Amino acid sequence: MSLNNSKAVIYSCEGCALSDDERSFFSDAAPLGFVLFGRNCETPEQLRALTDSLRNSVGWNCPILIDQEGGRVQRLKPPIWRGYPSMRTFGARAAVDIDDALTDLRFTILQLAEELIAAGISVNCAPVLDVLTDVTHDAIGDRAFSEDPEIVSRLALSVCRYLIKAGVTPIIKHIPGHGRAATDSHKDLPRVSASREELQATDFKPFKDIADSDVADQVWAMAAHIVYEDIDPDLPSSASPAVIQDVIRGDIGFKGLLVSDDLDMDALDGLGDVAARSEAVIKAGCDVALYCSGKLADMQKIAKTVPNLSAKAQKSLQNC
Repeated sequence: MSLNNSKAVIYSCEGCALSDDERSFFSDAAPLGFVLFGRNCETPEQLRALTDSLRNSVGWNCPILIDQEGGRVQRLKPPIWRGYPSMRTFGARAAVDIDDALTDLRFTILQLAEELIAAGISVNCAPVLDVLTDVTHDAIGDRAFSEDPEIVSRLALSVCRYLIKAGVTPIIKHIPGHGRAATDSHKDLPRVSASREELQATDFKPFKDIADSDVADQVWAMAAHIVYEDIDPDLPSSASPAVIQDVIRGDIGFKGLLVSDDLDMDALDGLGDVAARSEAVIKAGCDVALYCSGKLADMQKIAKTVPNLSAKAQKSLQNC
């Protein structure tokens, strides 16, 4: 198999090694790649064996993703792996001395990327480009850089550049912006009432700055599960053609690979089961559906309906 034969989905596995059933399923189902979590990461040797076996199951050097942001969201945990500061730490420092913050951020990201490469992980679900507000839920919290869109843009661009330099593809998230969500999309569907004009001036800005930058064709983006009432009052953004086509592809101008946030989050309960959710996000304009829970029965449902990766998505991947 290869990129040309891949389906528009990223799967996960349950443990630290593949079961025979998982291996057989992945070989037949041909996902674009895989995403790993703490449940999959025990030691450097075990993790490298797992990433090798995942790639062997699909027969090519497919993307393998992880959330290694720093702070409380890092799947490779100390003391086995290094611990890294939250991105909010760098944002606070940047408000005082941007050059000092950028110097230390560079060192941190290059160290982090070194560990990912050693583990066989090629894509990092970072950086978070959400702009903090006075209602930002703690699900984002100190994962975000700042309440200042300029600082977010500057630091996020640096993270993207250094991940790419090290050989890791960044995923900017949660496009078009999670900072105004007062609820946790893992547990409920957030609704944002701010006007489109207000969102363009703040929340969308860091994503647009990356889309306009020198790394635009080398990053992926992850679509949030949020209702933006002034744009589409009915559907979460990841399943909304209006948000994806008019805002993410239009106003923001992001042209790269667009991945949904996790299909198993409660924010998508209104869309049906995981198979219906995968259909909804792909139909709306996401290039790839992301399934993180590692439940074989759910992945088998998704596999029955998920389409092949589009030619446009394949072209985006070839730029990374």
